[in-house]
Amino acid sequence: MILNDSNIELYAIKYYINHNCIDKEEFIEDYNRFKYIKRLVKKYVQSGELRERLILNHLVILFNTFETKACIRMLYFKMKEYFHILKPFLILMNRLPKEIKDENNQIVYMSYIPLDNNIVEVIRKNIL
Repeated sequence: MILNDSNIELYAIKYYINHNCIDKEEFIEDYNRFKYIKRLVKKYVQSGELRERLILNHLVILFNTFETKACIRMLYFKMKEYFHILKPFLILMNRLPKEIKDENNQIVYMSYIPLDNNIVEVIRKNIL
């Protein structure tokens, strides 16, 4: 499936696995975590302030509410330009695949995406 801004929410609904979800608002709350992570990552890029535990918490919730493969694909779609920042978190969570499909169904090899060394150091120091 080719992803774009008009069908990403339908894609998210298809791979939503929160069995305790009782209404649309709960889905939207979970889906908005992509936006929250992007906001936190942009703040890190602009100011250098990294809220690593909050990013990690949002990622844990996303992976608990969406199928892993689809979740990573949506993260990549929404934050392609910042994926080098997310990559250390995904490695820490053991969720980084060797490859994913981008929005055009083209294979992207994760080994080609660099790691943000500052984030690696912060994770080593503050989380591990």
